This record gives sequence, structure tokens and C-alpha cells, in this order.
Amino acid sequence: MHTPCLIIGSGPAGYTAAIYTTRAAIPSITIEGLQRGGQLTQTTTIENYPGFPDGIDGFQLMDNMRLQAEKLGADIRSGLVTAIDLSQRPFTATLDSGDTITADTVIIATGASARYLGLADEKTFAGRGVSACATCDGFFYRKKNVAVVGGGDTACEEAVYLSNLCKHVYMIVRKDHLRASAAMRERVEQRDNIEILYNTNTAGLFGTDDGLQGAHLVRHRGTPQEEAFDINIDGFFLAIGHQPNTDFLNNQIQLNPEGYIITQPDTTATNIPGVFAAGDVADPRYRQAIAAAGTGCRAALDAERFLAQNK
Repeated sequence: MHTPCLIIGSGPAGYTAAIYTTRAAIPSITIEGLQRGGQLTQTTTIENYPGFPDGIDGFQLMDNMRLQAEKLGADIRSGLVTAIDLSQRPFTATLDSGDTITADTVIIATGASARYLGLADEKTFAGRGVSACATCDGFFYRKKNVAVVGGGDTACEEAVYLSNLCKHVYMIVRKDHLRASAAMRERVEQRDNIEILYNTNTAGLFGTDDGLQGAHLVRHRGTPQEEAFDINIDGFFLAIGHQPNTDFLNNQIQLNPEGYIITQPDTTATNIPGVFAAGDVADPRYRQAIAAAGTGCRAALDAERFLAQNK
């Protein structure tokens, strides 16, 4: 099976790319990946996506995007790209079903997965107190107590952001210091409503069917000074990094040290002609739905130009 454009991944970037390629009369195939609609389907109400003054459920937003692409004629399929050969054109992608698809251009929109602690309680309270994006969900915790897990720049940025909204912000830091830059440490220390809990690990979370109520913590775990205690919180934010979903590329594309795809300045093009990247898989900084949708548009336009120039 052959297509002029193969879109790998769904979510705002993948579905937007499908919308734009279809409207440009470029036949494309979109392979949705393990999670149809991407991470946004795990978010409840989204209030920062333009066009929805009353907010919209994350799953509903992704379902709307998918339906819009399909109504325009997009070919969207379930499945997972397990491997791809980018050594020559047409490129060859292998699916988990064993089928292969060849393509003249490829748009990679596989996203990045948030790192979690691995606690069963994280799944129990997902969308009901547990989040990996303060910018996305912090608004729902105005004047409430929350916790941020992590000690790097991202954790400090999230804590400072939440301190503007929330009554009290705990930072749960595994080490005895913040790994963040001096500037970020200073910003955190200047906030009266941020409390840093050093040498502390999260042992579990607790709450009711209505949502999260608190966290079980352990200070100085595994030492004679070990101390268990609880904190009462309504929100628990993971800020221990994201893992871009690029393993299937097998290092064929230029990546930064964290594994994100590097794109050329002012474009979505990668170091391989005809291969483009959109969304969180190439965005270690913003990781917002609206930003991902924008790069999905750009990647489709870049692919269209590439095909026109390389008939």
C-alpha cells in the first residue's frame, strides 16, 4: 500500500495535519497509535483551547477533530507504527499488524508521554486530581492546596505558575536540593505559599470517588530518620519530565539529548528530506494542544510544498 503522505500519530497535531492534507487534495493515511486522540483524551475540561467559551471535554475535542478530518475525506486507521525505514524514498513503515505502508512524505506526530512515579494511585485519580500539566489543569485548583513532584526547572516553573492560582503549593523533592537553575530556585524561594519538602518521596495517594484528598509521604526513606506523614491536597502534579515517543525511529532522525526530534529553523522539516515532525514529539518547551495543532498545520503545508517540488 502506498500513500503520498503518511501521518504517524493522532492528537491535535496528527488530526490537524490530516485535515490540511485532505483539504489540499493530498491523499494521506493517518495511523492513530496506541492512544486514539493522544494524551488530551485523558484530560477532563479544557478551558484554554480557543473557540470554546464554556470549555470542552478533552476526549470530545479530539473526537471532534477526528470527525472533521473524516468528513473531509481523511483516511484514519487504528494501529501502531512499530518500525520505519527512512533510508530511502519511498519510506516504508511497518505496522503492528505486520502490514507495510510506503510513503513519499512522513509527518511524525507521536507526541511525548509524561513520566509518572509508577504508583497505582496515579491511575486511580487520573483526571480527578492527578495531572502532568499545570498549565492545562491548574485553573481547576484555584484557592486550593496542591503538590508538585520534582526538583528541576520544569517543576519550579509549574510550582511558580500554580502559586499564582492556589492557596498553598508543596514541592515534593526527592533530593536534599533543587536541581533547577539558580534563577528558578530564587523565584520559588520568593513565593511565600510554596513549601519545599526535601528528601521526600510519595508513597501513595488517597481520596474518594469524588477526587483526590491527599498524599502519603515519606521523608528520609530507608534511613534511621525515616518519617511517614500525610499532606492534604486537591491536586497532584507530576513534573519529572516527558519521554518523546521516538523509539520506533531507531535513531534515524536527529534528536536532541532528551530524545525530541530536532526540526530545521522556521519549519517542521527534520534532517531527512520529506520527513516532518509536529506536536509534542518535537516540542520540549510548550506542550500545549493549540501549539501542537499549529505545528500539525505547518507540517501538512511543508509536506505539500515538498511533494510539489519533488514530483
